[in-house]
Amino acid sequence: MTFETVSENKAFGGTQGVYKHSSAETGTEMTFSVFVPDHAEGSKLPVVWYLSGLTCTHANVTEKGEFRAACAEHGVIFVAPDTSPRGDDVPDAPDEYDFGKGAGFYVDATEAPWSENYRMRSYIESELPGVIAANFPVDMDRQGITGHSMGGHGALTIALRNPDRFKAVSAFAPIVAPSQVPWGEKALGRYLGSDRAAWAEYDAVALIEGGARVPDLLVDQGTADNFLEEQLQTHRLVKACEDAGIDATIRMQDGYDHSYYFISTFMADHIAWHAERLKA
Repeated sequence: MTFETVSENKAFGGTQGVYKHSSAETGTEMTFSVFVPDHAEGSKLPVVWYLSGLTCTHANVTEKGEFRAACAEHGVIFVAPDTSPRGDDVPDAPDEYDFGKGAGFYVDATEAPWSENYRMRSYIESELPGVIAANFPVDMDRQGITGHSMGGHGALTIALRNPDRFKAVSAFAPIVAPSQVPWGEKALGRYLGSDRAAWAEYDAVALIEGGARVPDLLVDQGTADNFLEEQLQTHRLVKACEDAGIDATIRMQDGYDHSYYFISTFMADHIAWHAERLKA
């Protein structure tokens, strides 16, 4: 496996890096960013994974997320993967922002031509963790996961499917029930086929209704988010958690939209939430 440092910069006493490697899962070169706070030599730190939303790469949160000060304060490593495979030979829907490159939906596609490269579930759950563990001072027994929009969907579903791995989960404006909204119906239908039963493992509400559990979770959602009513439907997650007895802190933030102005405002809260649950 190739591993290459693209850039490293000093920030908040730590190192913000961008790296790339050859992925066996996606069959492409994948780029990701990692912030490592200063730490005692030989020590290992907890890690928070951040999954980005539609059209994004690793760069959006790295440049606009304002997470480094909080990560440095709490001693938390922050990993930001890409949202899909990339490359000239990767299938795409170039006129559709919500499908193809930049819109992997954190699934393992089963339908041609997407199935060869669009294996973001296995990439995030299996392959990239191995890369991180081999190259960074991460305590893999202390992992949390968060994300925004499509990435919030990814964070919730990955945590619900892997409750023993992730000790904390949060999300910003997540797509909570993709099998019931246009973004998700389009993506899951084309990546996975028409059998809706196969979609359930990629739907947080369906997973909870099916018995999946996390101890607690934190969600922030802006009331001025123009995707709230049609695509995000936070109320479905509220009800699912209430019915399942999950301790969910779901905060409707007055006047905030879907942008990184919103995410960066509450990022420090989320890092602190994770740090509290990832204590040694």
